[in-house]
Order: sequence, then C-alpha cells, then structure tokens
Amino acid sequence: MDHFNYDDGVLHCESVGLPSLADQFGTPLYVYSKKTLLDHYDRATRAFSPLDAMICFSVKSCQNLSILRLLKDQGAAFDVVSGGELQRVLEVDADPARIVFAGVGKTDAEIRTALAVGIGWFNVESEAELDNLALIAAKLGKTACTALRVNPDVDPKTHVYTTTGKRETKFGVDLQRARRVFGEFRDRPGLDLCGIHLHIGSPVNTIAPYVESIAKGLALIDELRGEGHRIQAINIGGGFGAHYDGGEAPSASAYAAEIVPLLRGRGLTVLLEPGRSIAANAGVLLARTLYTKVSGNRQFIIVDAAITELIRPALYGSFHFAWPVKPAKGAVPTDRRADLHQPGSVLVDIVGPVCESGDFLAKDRWLPPVSRGDLICIFTAGAYGFTMSSQYNSRPRAAEVLVDNGAARLIRRREKYDDLVTAERF
Repeated sequence: MDHFNYDDGVLHCESVGLPSLADQFGTPLYVYSKKTLLDHYDRATRAFSPLDAMICFSVKSCQNLSILRLLKDQGAAFDVVSGGELQRVLEVDADPARIVFAGVGKTDAEIRTALAVGIGWFNVESEAELDNLALIAAKLGKTACTALRVNPDVDPKTHVYTTTGKRETKFGVDLQRARRVFGEFRDRPGLDLCGIHLHIGSPVNTIAPYVESIAKGLALIDELRGEGHRIQAINIGGGFGAHYDGGEAPSASAYAAEIVPLLRGRGLTVLLEPGRSIAANAGVLLARTLYTKVSGNRQFIIVDAAITELIRPALYGSFHFAWPVKPAKGAVPTDRRADLHQPGSVLVDIVGPVCESGDFLAKDRWLPPVSRGDLICIFTAGAYGFTMSSQYNSRPRAAEVLVDNGAARLIRRREKYDDLVTAERF
C-alpha cells in the first residue's frame, strides 16, 4: 500500500526515520515516498496496458515540480486545469502533445497559451466554451483537438462537493445536449471535435459507476459515428480511490478488470486522469504537538499543522488516519481504522492554531498519550494536501521533502514571513 511503516517503535518513510526529518526540516512538514509514488503509477500503467492507455497524472492532486518530473520520467502524461498547472508541467519538459487541458472556466489567455505550445487535448465543458475556443484557434491559425465533457448522469456515491457526474453539477453537458453539440460544431473552423470526456467524481471506491458511465459514453460514440462523426478518443477521467483507512479502494487491476473489456477493440485512443490513487498514499504530513488541554469533556491535542496545511477534514469531512510518530510504550497501530482503540488510549481531537472552530485534522480519535513536543503523523496526505494549502492567518506554507532510497531531499523550502508580503511591496 505504501512505504510508511513502524520499525522498532518509530515511524519511517522507506528506511528514513521521520523524527530525523522533523528535526532537520522542521514542522509542519510534508514527506513523500518516491517508491510509493512510482509503485502506484506503475500499477496503473500495467493494469491498463492492454488499451495502451495514456495515463495523464492529475496535477491538481500533487503539483510539486520534483514529483511531476519523477512521473514524467516514468512516462506519465498530464491533466491540467489552469494556466499555472500548464506552466508547471512545461517547467519539467513534459511533451505538450501529452497534456490534457480540462476545467470549466478556461480564460482566453490560458487558451491562447495552450494553443501556442501545442497541447494534445482540450476537454471542453459547454457550447459557449467550444464557441470561444473555435474563435481563438481560428484567429491564431490553429486547430484545437477537443473532447466534449459529457455528463452521463451517474451517481458515484461520493461527497457532494466532489460528485461531478450527476446532471445537477456545473461540469459537462448532458447526453441529449451532447448529440446536438456535435452536430452544431461538426465543421467549425479551428476545432477538431473528435472525443468525449467522462469524469464522474472522486474518490470513487466502487467500479460499477465507471462501467455505467463508459457504457453510456460508448453508446453515444456509436451513435455519433453512425452519423458520420469522426470520434477518435474516449477520456474516462480519474477519481479512482486511495486507502485512507486501509482497504476501501479497489486496486488499479480491479478497476481495469472491468473497464478494459468495455474499451478493448473499439478503435479509440483511451485516456485516464488518475491523481489521488497515485499520490495520496505517497505522502504524509508531520505535525509537532504544541499543547494538550481539556475543555469540558473533550481533550485536545494542539499541533502546529492546521487547515492551512490540510483542509480536507474540515472541507469534506474527510478521514485521515493520525498517530504518534513515536508512540508511548511502543503502541504501534495495527491498522488505520477510524475506530482503532488500543489499551491506554485517550479520546482526543487533533486541532491546529488557526483562529477557526473548523480548524481540525481529526476528531474523536483514540490515541496513545501524547505530550508537548511529540510528533503526530497525518497519513494519506500526498493528494490534495499541499496543493490546497494556504497562507490564512498569515501562516507560511510548509516545506516538502522527498525520500528516495534512504536519502531525503528538500523539494520545496519552507516559506518565510518575508514571502507573505513580497508580492505586496511596490
């Protein structure tokens, strides 16, 4: 699952003890395992190899240049949703033809830049966007290779904020409208509308919604081809799950076992956009205990990490397993369940120093006794952790470290107070 394990009562990343990293680089600290990252990418590649699928890593999940460079060198393509993310993947010398540009609100400047560098695909989400893309591309003398994002009205049974496949979401066009869109933009100068994009949400921990979504997409493709449209590609999106509490997500091979037979032999280029399933278990967040306190009938562990480092628990009610890096009396966790309760544990909330009642990393957790100075590890933080971090309360953002075969390397320095105000000085 990952390469974060306890050895002699101390949590390690690969072979490196995490206390040494906290001492060297400070806290809060993001720590990534190269082995875990590449293991999960390789599993996805092998699982979908019968389709020769293009694995487009979702940059919004984990955007550090060193991480992107590792994946690029391993053969990954990229899924970007902004001009800034496009800049990041170009910074690591990614092949523009292997970049997919998604997102519901692309600006004219972003579109012009993407056309200028020659990205492989635009995922387009509305008639208005298609019209604008065609106008800009024609004016520049370019042709935009385009996939229409089709909303298949499939419920992935995930959080309402990360459900994107239902008709009520802001993403894509419904199936009936999609047919009209292909007809309307069929011969439009500046456009090569030759694919469909299906992304139903994240994390999706069952396979049936993908099967349903792809079946609907293929039926649409058959219909469009019957009308003479040249449909070359299907992008099935991402959203594959990760292991937050130990075993809730299917493996890449399990997803592929049901998806590959649907797409094999259909004469389509297949694209996927995984992010969480590759990066989530490859990273953890280290925090140091500042204080412990009792208020009413609740006990709090106040740490130096906050919603500014990891907003997912407050934003989505997401579960991240948390445990001391060096637990008292060697109380090494036997698994990563939310209800893990060992003898001598205390029921606590893990909270940060930000001035918000919603500033918490974990609630109602049974942890071994913790004292000031003890390190707490927040697991499965490699996806949508640092990328969603902020400087709220004027807090400098955390450092990031990559562990590779016994060596740790700083891949993003900790921000300083001066970084908070540099852009405001004129």
